[in-house]
Amino acid sequence: MSGPVVFNGKTFSCIREMLEDREAMILSPYASLSRESRGRQREEEKCDMRPDYQRDRDRILHSKSFRRMKRKTQVFLAPEGDHYRTRLTHTLEVSQIARTISKSLLLNEDLTEAIALGHDLGHTPFGHSGEHVLNNLCSGGFEHSEQSVRIVEVLEKGGRGLNLTWETRDGILNHQTSGHPATLEGQVVRLSDKIAYLNHDVDDAIRGGLITEEDIPKEYTEVLGHNVHDRLNSLIHDVITHSFGRKTIVMSPDYENAMQGLRKWMFGNIYTGGRAKAEEHKAQQMIELLFDHYMKHPEELTTEYRMLIERGDSRERAVCDYISGMTDNYAIEKFEELFVPLGWRVS
Repeated sequence: MSGPVVFNGKTFSCIREMLEDREAMILSPYASLSRESRGRQREEEKCDMRPDYQRDRDRILHSKSFRRMKRKTQVFLAPEGDHYRTRLTHTLEVSQIARTISKSLLLNEDLTEAIALGHDLGHTPFGHSGEHVLNNLCSGGFEHSEQSVRIVEVLEKGGRGLNLTWETRDGILNHQTSGHPATLEGQVVRLSDKIAYLNHDVDDAIRGGLITEEDIPKEYTEVLGHNVHDRLNSLIHDVITHSFGRKTIVMSPDYENAMQGLRKWMFGNIYTGGRAKAEEHKAQQMIELLFDHYMKHPEELTTEYRMLIERGDSRERAVCDYISGMTDNYAIEKFEELFVPLGWRVS
């Protein structure tokens, strides 16, 4: 345990209290202060060194769900090459953008980073195509943002969850377009997510030869910039400039319209068709077959998911939890194990 510390002529009982005091001194009046958090699901002794939001960040970073994102599809299914984004690299890019904005706006970087690192923990294998299938299969539907919260509240740590603060969980739940985060840090992550995926998906599409920079309509590039670096830079600057000293995170109308227009163009040209999406139906059929199999044979679920059923969760909920937590590779391995005759497998 850290003992008393003296900083700026003030004595604090521990390092955490000194850091909390520094937050109150330097952050915006609209920032979320660690010592003013609504608290955790379960009361626990505070860390003597780390404020609550930093502790949230650390718990997410060390979780199994976070590590699994390195082998989950972002947008492009099974790309040939090491430089395409995965769900994990997307998350890290969101975190970097969100921290830059939060730091410039004098918001709480620890809370921002915790939300950013946790926002996609609940994503399925094979990206949004996997999410779409589970949403159709599960009677209660499936949303990756809700699943991310379920992971940190229930599924991690053998059913105990990560016991994160209310503010972090709120930001994770509300990071999608339809969400309304209660904190400015959550609003920053919500917008940073869009900035990140739009620009890195353009970058990956260009790298994969699906489009060229010249294909992007000039009405968007003339506002946002003529390459990925310039577009990222201009969007981040626009958010910071128009949000500084305000109670909300906003963009200028010109930039917001251009970004939404580019997003719509990407849906028409990349996200919903073409070579990069040609294999999605196979992945979707694979998830359907896995779901049907485990619904009929719940005894084949791993121990932690069988325990969910024993504890009172429905079989459907446990199967959905199990499949959504799979990496792309693990889902393929289980499919081959269950449905591909051994003699036909390629060694």
